[in-house]
Parts: sequence; structure tokens; C-alpha cells
Amino acid sequence: MLALAVLASTLAASCPTSLANGLDTPTSARQLITVEAKVARTTYAELRTWRKRGPCWVAVAGPYTVRLGRSGLSSNRREGDGTTPTGTYRIGRTMYGNEPNPGVRFAYRRLRCGDWWDEDPRSPTYNSFQHVACGTAPPFAGGSEGMWQQPLPYPFLAVIEYNMRPVVPGRGSGIFLHAQTGGPTIGCISLRKPELRAVLRWLHPAGAPVIAIGTRKQLRG
Repeated sequence: MLALAVLASTLAASCPTSLANGLDTPTSARQLITVEAKVARTTYAELRTWRKRGPCWVAVAGPYTVRLGRSGLSSNRREGDGTTPTGTYRIGRTMYGNEPNPGVRFAYRRLRCGDWWDEDPRSPTYNSFQHVACGTAPPFAGGSEGMWQQPLPYPFLAVIEYNMRPVVPGRGSGIFLHAQTGGPTIGCISLRKPELRAVLRWLHPAGAPVIAIGTRKQLRG
């Protein structure tokens, strides 16, 4: 096993210099999204996509300009603070949207009345998708969001699995890759709708995709 690890490290060292090839990513990941900001206190960043070829990451598309949370980046996000969390996270197994499936290869749920994201730190289902009967008040409160009521940011979206393994009350919830609305987000990452569609269609469950978020120093740290 040690010999295999040394061989893998040697092969990786021969990869071309790039942001992606300098990251610590899960060995299972074959697809990668990087979101790189110049500084932590900004609401703008650049998104690129990468795929694994042998031991190396090779560029696929981008850079695309994305918007971040209104309070910039944070390595210690708290519920409602307006920051986008730094770190590397899996892409959720289900994508959602108010519009028909745009051609994604993940499971897709067309949003409808009663579809919520629970953002109440006191709730036992905090930071998860929940459906309640249409017209019925949900059993959770806080900043919980009726996703079907947000057609502009959520024509389609991917879930970024921040604070999900495990879920820690108050660490933040509902971090998505969604469509831009003309300004910063409250913690999500937003792309122009055509670019969002292209990225979501490119992602594949078999690629075990992950997203890495931060400044270059944070990403390499």
C-alpha cells in the first residue's frame, strides 16, 4: 500500500501546474469545480471545471464569473451571516428546479408548492429538503425557504453538501449552486443561467464531483 501511495504521489507531481493540480481532493473524484476568489472579502469569484485524466486534473470550461455571499468568504460560517463557506464539498445526489429538467444526469426534482429547505437550527431536519402539504405552514421556522417561490434564482440548482456530514446546528444551511439574480447571494454561489445549465449538464454522478471554494491561499492550505 505504501508503494502505491508513493507511486500516486510521484505521478501527481508530474502533472502540469494549475490551481486544480495543487488541491487536496478525494481520490474518488473525477470531476471538480473550483471557485477562486482574489480576496476573502469579495462577492465575486471565478468558477472553472476540471476532469481527471490519469493522476492529473485537466481544464474543461471557464473561467465564469460567479457571485458569492454578501459578506464574502468564511471558514467558520454561521447561520444568517451572509458568507459563502470555504472548503471542498460533494455535490448533492439530487438537483432541483422550478423549470423542467434541463438535461442533468443526476436525479432531478421539479419543485412544487410545499417544497422547502429547512434552515431552522432548532429543527431535527435542519439543512435538508422537506416537502409539506401545499398551503400548510411547515413545522420549522428560522429563515426556511419555500423553494418553489423562488423561480429567478432556482430555475435549476445543485446542492453543495456543506454542513451535511455531519449536520451541525447553526453552522449554516441551504448552500446551492444556482442562477444569478443581479447581486450577491446570502451564501450560495450563483452563475449566469446559461453557464449554470452547462455546468449542471456536465456533472455526472459517476464522476463523484466535488466543489472547492476559497482564495488561492485557502484552497492550497
